[in-house]
Amino acid sequence: MLTIDYSITPEGLEPQLEKMFELAGQKIVNIEKSWDPLRGTPVFTVEGTYTSRGWTEWTQGFQFGCAILQFDGTDEKQFLELGRERTIAHMAPHLSHIGVHDHGFNNVSTYGNLLRLMDEGRIDENLRERQFYELALKMTGAVQAARWTKVVDGLGYIYTFNGPHSLFADAIRTVRALTLSYQLGHVLMGEQDEQIDLLRRGLQHAETTARYNVFFGAGRDAYDVRGRVAHEAIFNAQNGTYRCTNTQQGYSPFTTWTRGLSWILSGYPELIEYLQTVDESVFENLLPQIYPDKQTVLDRFVQVSEAVADFYIEHCTTDGIVYWDTGAPGLAKMGDYLDRTSDPFNDFEPVDSSSGAISAQGLLRLGRYLQRNGEAEKGKRYLQAGLSIAATLLDEPYLSFDPNHQGLLLHSVYHRPNGWDHVPEGRNVPCGESCMWGDYHLMELAVYIQRLAKSAAYHKYFIDE
Repeated sequence: MLTIDYSITPEGLEPQLEKMFELAGQKIVNIEKSWDPLRGTPVFTVEGTYTSRGWTEWTQGFQFGCAILQFDGTDEKQFLELGRERTIAHMAPHLSHIGVHDHGFNNVSTYGNLLRLMDEGRIDENLRERQFYELALKMTGAVQAARWTKVVDGLGYIYTFNGPHSLFADAIRTVRALTLSYQLGHVLMGEQDEQIDLLRRGLQHAETTARYNVFFGAGRDAYDVRGRVAHEAIFNAQNGTYRCTNTQQGYSPFTTWTRGLSWILSGYPELIEYLQTVDESVFENLLPQIYPDKQTVLDRFVQVSEAVADFYIEHCTTDGIVYWDTGAPGLAKMGDYLDRTSDPFNDFEPVDSSSGAISAQGLLRLGRYLQRNGEAEKGKRYLQAGLSIAATLLDEPYLSFDPNHQGLLLHSVYHRPNGWDHVPEGRNVPCGESCMWGDYHLMELAVYIQRLAKSAAYHKYFIDE
């Protein structure tokens, strides 16, 4: 269980943030010099060098997004130009990709970050450039929303690359693509010119995910533990009825794949922040039978966020790192592994540092929201939990100080069941490697904390009204 350090402050982490950005800049340049676009998208490292792994091309936005975030954190314009040029040259196919649920990963990390920086005045205002980013974000939200399965009770979800029967916990992060498109005034046009409301569809997906991928300790089944997350929910696509839990990257449907939980923990708090900005009147006719008003939506998403946040805190090591799945069989051989600091070099099961980088930001956003809405003590706990995890990730053995290693955040895992992750010679489990989403989310976490430390513009994915 996490030992929360209440003495850590964003200001106190600034030296570690500066070092991280220094290292990140070196690694981004290293990857750029060696990366061959013909080999596919960088996914994870093998012996310190980024390599591709065909499954879906969901990490390219993180590759170029890292360069944009490096500019965000340092004002070094070479990284802005790199991120902007590579986005224009390589990201267009991701806008029209009808085969994946990854639009929120790829396109908000690139086009979304660039538009955000222009809104903040960090990029010089240019009408044509702005319109380009806005059109891209309009398209990505609509294309993503078209990948739709209806379920009972007026709900539905953006289905995964597995097909219309499949709902992943991961896909909650793609709802931000829908909300950005909605915020820019766009709709999805359907048969006979039906205008499909993108905010409504995003809320339908979020509620479906909450009901079927997240557990609340309410006796739903024999393994209903509050805050547990099922990676995949399976439906009968013909009539929209729920069938069972499943997993693609976890150990079992009845344990928690921790990165799946981290997507939930980061996805809902950022949606809460966005929904706060939406006018009350908008909610009157969106989903009145489920969300009769704005506060009902916010309360529901807080319920989800708190459940998974508490589960994370209780199921991580004392320094805030989780093993790749809470039911991984080798954990039984590790004794009281949650009562000590993490051990990425153990002989039984790998940790997944990327889950920590993703989750820390969710904890910080949740804590800030609660502090600003009358729950100061609870909010402080989550905020300090996020800072405690960040402090661990910003130092050895997780931050990569080796100039020859292309990864920034060490000891992440991609697909343990498939055996895709590199196991170093002399070791029994994967360790010492990085992944593109881990590096990106560590950098995004760093930008978030840096802005808190400097009392700068609050970091968020959506557009200021």
